[in-house]
Amino acid sequence: MRLTHLADYAVVMMTAAARREPCARLSATDLSQDTGVPLPTAQKLMQRLAAHGLLVGHRGAGGGYALARPVGEITLADIVEAVEGPFAMTVCSEGRTDCALDAHCRVKPHMGIVGDKVRGALGAVSLQELAQ
Repeated sequence: MRLTHLADYAVVMMTAAARREPCARLSATDLSQDTGVPLPTAQKLMQRLAAHGLLVGHRGAGGGYALARPVGEITLADIVEAVEGPFAMTVCSEGRTDCALDAHCRVKPHMGIVGDKVRGALGAVSLQELAQ
């Protein structure tokens, strides 16, 4: 399993945000410059991360984004899911039945367990740990 570029960029950006002062206002421009993530991608990711409750937006002068929770309460799983969606290791894990093996597969009932274990492993890594 490999993270997509967007998920990787989101982790890099959130890690850079975590290294700032608590409640610091973040702009896509600043994070783009700090991390090398292209500005349009940084803007897109910050909106997506805010939509999933990891960043909170502030309007007006001195606005921008801030981390929505303390860095110790945000996990790698939270960030990846915000960008990629829920963990689903196979097509059938998503509830789809368009697999040629669907009628005879004995592994299908267990793939949810695998996804839960992967999420658990990524959930055990906090943004605080990544930012050290």
